[in-house]
Amino acid sequence: MHALLSITVGALLGLGWHKAVGCRTGACPLTATPRRAALYGAFVGAVFALQRGIP
Repeated sequence: MHALLSITVGALLGLGWHKAVGCRTGACPLTATPRRAALYGAFVGAVFALQRGIP
């Protein structure tokens, strides 16, 4: 349950990063689209949860 929370928070932070900073040219590999930014954030959240040993 806590790992899902970490993944969700990561995805929301990724979306927030896309909204705040974004990518004007579309050439940014991680934040070119909102979906990609959210997926990258979710991945970072999952890695954080696994590294911390959160079930």
